[in-house]
Amino acid sequence: MAKTAQLEVKDQDLLAALRRFFKSILQQDDISAILVPWRLPMKNMVMPTLVSDPERLEGVDPLSPAFPMNGAKIASRLTRKPSGRKVAAVMRPCEIRAFIELVKLKQGRTEDLVIIGIDCLGAYSNTDYFSWVGEDIAESTKKYYTSVLTGGGAAMDEVDLAPACKACELPIPAGADIAVGLYGMDTASQVLVQPMTDEGEKILEKLALPDTPAPAARQKAIEALIAQRTDFRDQMFTETHEATESLDKLTRYLANCVNCYNCRVACPVCYCRECVFVTDVFDHEPAQYLRWADKKGAVKMPTDTVFYHLTRLAHMSTACVGCGQCSNACPNDIPVMELFRTIAHRTQQGFDYQAGRSLDEKPPLAEFREEEFSEVVGLN
Repeated sequence: MAKTAQLEVKDQDLLAALRRFFKSILQQDDISAILVPWRLPMKNMVMPTLVSDPERLEGVDPLSPAFPMNGAKIASRLTRKPSGRKVAAVMRPCEIRAFIELVKLKQGRTEDLVIIGIDCLGAYSNTDYFSWVGEDIAESTKKYYTSVLTGGGAAMDEVDLAPACKACELPIPAGADIAVGLYGMDTASQVLVQPMTDEGEKILEKLALPDTPAPAARQKAIEALIAQRTDFRDQMFTETHEATESLDKLTRYLANCVNCYNCRVACPVCYCRECVFVTDVFDHEPAQYLRWADKKGAVKMPTDTVFYHLTRLAHMSTACVGCGQCSNACPNDIPVMELFRTIAHRTQQGFDYQAGRSLDEKPPLAEFREEEFSEVVGLN
C-alpha cells in the first residue's frame, strides 16, 4: 500500500486535473455514482452532490473553502442499507472520521462505498464564505487554493479559517481507500495519489497512473502545518476551559442559546432518530414555568439550555471529530465547537480513543475493559 502515483496537472489547472481523475473513477464499470462537492448553479455555494453522469463533473469543486455540511451524513444515507450498487465519495478528513464513527454506530456501511480523501485546505464559516466568495466562484477557489498551497495562507480579504479548521491537527486523509496529496507538492504540475486499501489499489491499477515517490518536502510541510494547528488547538483548549470551568461560567458561555437545536442537526455523528429534547419530556406545562419563576424570582427562557448541551456532551464527546459544523449552524455565534472539542479531547484521551481513527476500535462505551480506570474504581 506504500506505492504512490502521480496525477498530472496540465496548464497549472489543479481543479481540472482532479475533475479528470474523478471522471476516470466514475467511468469504472463497478462505480455507479460519485458523491462530490459541487458548485450549485443557482448560488455561489458548494454542496455535496451525487453525480452519475461523468459529463456533469465540470462543477466539481473540492478545494473551495466552503463547508456547509459534513458529508458523512450523506454517505450514511447512501450506504445505511445495501443498494446493490457501489458509490465513490470525495471527502475531507473530518468527514471520513465522522463516517467511520457512523459505521461503528450501525448507521452506514463500507461495503458499497469507495472513499477518496483529499488533503484538507480548511474552510471558512458559512457567513465568512458568502462575504468573501464574490461573483466568480471558480476564480475565488483558484485564488484560495493557490494561496494556501504556495505558503500565502488561508486568511485573505479580512476573512480567516473557521476555528475548527485552525485547530484541526488531522488535515491528512486517513481511513480513505484512495488519498490525494496536495501539501508539499508542486501542484502546478502534479499531485500525489496513494492507494490506502486493497479496493483503492485495484482502482488505481486500472487507471495505470505513473509511479512517483513522495517528495521529502511533503512530510516537512505536513509536520509544520500540524505543529501550527496543534499550538492553536492547545491555546483554544486553555481559553475554553477558563471560560467554562464552573457552572456559573458555563451558564454565561451558553446564555444566548435559543434551543434551536441546529448544532444537533448539523452534527454528523448525532444520529438519534428522536432526540429526547424534542419529546414530551421537555415540553413542560405552562404551570411548571410559573412555579420555577415563583421559586427563583426569575427564570431565563427558554429553559433547559445548559442541560441540553451537557447531555449532548455526555452523548457525543467520545464521537466528536471536531468538524465545527455545530458552530457553523449556530444562529447566535456561540462557540459550541470550542466547548465540544475541549471536552472531547479530554474524554477521548481518557479512553485512549480517537474518534474515526479506525473501524477496528470499538466506541468506548460499547465494550468493557477490565483493566480500565483502575485508579478511579479503586482496584489494583
